[in-house]
Amino acid sequence: MLQPVFVAQRHLSDYTSIVGRPLVEEIRERAARLQGKRILHLSATAFGGGVSEILYTLVPLMQDVGLQCEWQVIYGREEFFNATKVMHNALQGNPQDLSEEQWETWRRYNEINARELSDGWDVCIVHDPQPAAICSLVEEKARHWVWRCHIDLSTPNPATLARLLPSLNRYPASVFHIPAYVPAGMDGRAHEFPPAIDPLAPKNMAFSTDDAVYICQQFGIDVDRPLLCQVSRFDPWKDPLGVIDAYRIVKAQVPEVQLALVGSMATDDPEGWDYFNATVAHADGDPDIHILNNLNNVGAIEVNAFQSHSDVVIQKSTREGFGLTVTEAIWKARPFIGGDVGGIPLQVIDGETGFLVSTVQECAQRALEILGDPGLGRRLGRAGKESVRRRFLTPRLLRDWLELFEAFEA
Repeated sequence: MLQPVFVAQRHLSDYTSIVGRPLVEEIRERAARLQGKRILHLSATAFGGGVSEILYTLVPLMQDVGLQCEWQVIYGREEFFNATKVMHNALQGNPQDLSEEQWETWRRYNEINARELSDGWDVCIVHDPQPAAICSLVEEKARHWVWRCHIDLSTPNPATLARLLPSLNRYPASVFHIPAYVPAGMDGRAHEFPPAIDPLAPKNMAFSTDDAVYICQQFGIDVDRPLLCQVSRFDPWKDPLGVIDAYRIVKAQVPEVQLALVGSMATDDPEGWDYFNATVAHADGDPDIHILNNLNNVGAIEVNAFQSHSDVVIQKSTREGFGLTVTEAIWKARPFIGGDVGGIPLQVIDGETGFLVSTVQECAQRALEILGDPGLGRRLGRAGKESVRRRFLTPRLLRDWLELFEAFEA
């Protein structure tokens, strides 16, 4: 019942002009020592979130350099994803723990998926908490196991983490975005390297001004007026309601400003529609607030257009594992404002490659500064793009994984 995910071809050589020849050559040298290794990525969903976006590029690049790499998605029904959404929120600090019935649901679906997992893998990489118990259930099906955490575990609900830790501690290795996310009970087996974006994916490739303008017009944007934009899931941790409040402060001084809130609805996020509807209600019918999702035909190209055309791109998160939408926005060389939480400060040098804020009022003030000084916006945008090019593109992530695989073989 595990669902294989089929990916398009990617070629490492296509990235040479972007990331530089030295990195590409290092990757090929490392990969030459790992030829034919069987690698499995196991995740909860094939679309709608940062994990899947990473894997749609990382998996084919692993294949291109000579690994036998596959990606499979676990089976789960609504009851399972309802339980794992509670778990996700609790691990990021929500005081609500899973009920005993929800813990049992999580365990039962992990058992179902563990039975269906094939064996003979050199490395099985399990992404996030949804399938985290699988290693403890069928450890013999892979030579090496890695738990890859994509969320902010710096202030977890202690009861939830304590219940999960026995499963996590069965993994010989785990990978986190930053050291602050590593729980005290992980016993020194943790590695830290941040995720990355694909600069050649439709969401991130170079976009002409005319194309961006044309697409934004199709969604009712007045392209001759300033635009604020946040691209993210509709989730309380992303604080779209706070973005609307900041926009209203800005609009009091810049009446022509518009706001676009653009997100995708993921299969493993049953709360998403509730919060989408709450966001629509908070907008209160303002015709200059455009709330869009993938069911409005907003896909990767449209997201690219909105980010590329925006005068200010925002990610006002109150919790954030890393924030690939941050990386994507900065890569477009647009001035960026983000919450001073989680993985966002790893990406943003305050005042140099963007602004970090902690309140609605700070967010609004920084947006007003950028709108009032186009030169400031251009400086932030140029510096931010170069930072992403050096630190947060997929070939660097591929290199980090190969380095970990080599350590297993040492």
